[in-house]
Amino acid sequence: MKSVILAGGLGTRISEESYLKPKPMIEIGEQPILWHIMKEYSYHGVDDFIICLGYKGYKIKEYFNDYYLHTSDVTFDFKENKMITHNNHCENWKVTLVDTGLHTLTAGRVKRIKEYVNGETFFLTYGDGVSDVDMNKLLEFHKLHGKIATITSYYFGQRFGIIDVDENGIVTEFREKKSQDGSLINAGYMVINPEIFDYLPEDSDNIMFEDILEALSKKGELAAYNHEGFWFGMDTQRDKRQLEEMWDSGNAKWKKWKD
Repeated sequence: MKSVILAGGLGTRISEESYLKPKPMIEIGEQPILWHIMKEYSYHGVDDFIICLGYKGYKIKEYFNDYYLHTSDVTFDFKENKMITHNNHCENWKVTLVDTGLHTLTAGRVKRIKEYVNGETFFLTYGDGVSDVDMNKLLEFHKLHGKIATITSYYFGQRFGIIDVDENGIVTEFREKKSQDGSLINAGYMVINPEIFDYLPEDSDNIMFEDILEALSKKGELAAYNHEGFWFGMDTQRDKRQLEEMWDSGNAKWKKWKD
């Protein structure tokens, strides 16, 4: 089964780094967040990836072109004009990189990888969030409910302290945030049946995939797998710093794989 990762956006809200590289190539612990997402899937047995490129997509191509070299010990024999690799630590991945347009919106990016999914059900996620979602349980849930698409819903709490106010405008409580103070969001980590392409117009480049999901929901064809574990989206430089602190402290809850 394949996993499709949307990695073509401009990343304007983290422009401190995205002016140099695509947002999914911003590093957490010396590896791009894209690598972390792929390691999550690989931990659950998903090793076949289709990555939707756009903004500075050549940076992602260069990364994977050099990946084998960067994960090996190497001897350069200049006399014999050859390179010998030793102790390679490369993952068992198959990675298809697809140019889906610089300004294409997410529905258009999905539309453009149709030929690569071979008419099969596939995973789909965004290239800027990490999680400890159990992909196998997510897939089981999707099959059980029999809908065209399943999203992972996550209860995203408020970032700041909360005040409760009564109908007279009087503060009744000043407290720290609780999980229920937030709201359910689509955390990505979706499972999509190939019928999705019947819902994507011929010209989908100016359509967000979320609009397609909304259309599916109105037809009763969208399920939500509720995830109560860890999820974190990297939207700003502050988010990046938090993820790096988690990684450096050994508290990266998305990391289930062995080094």
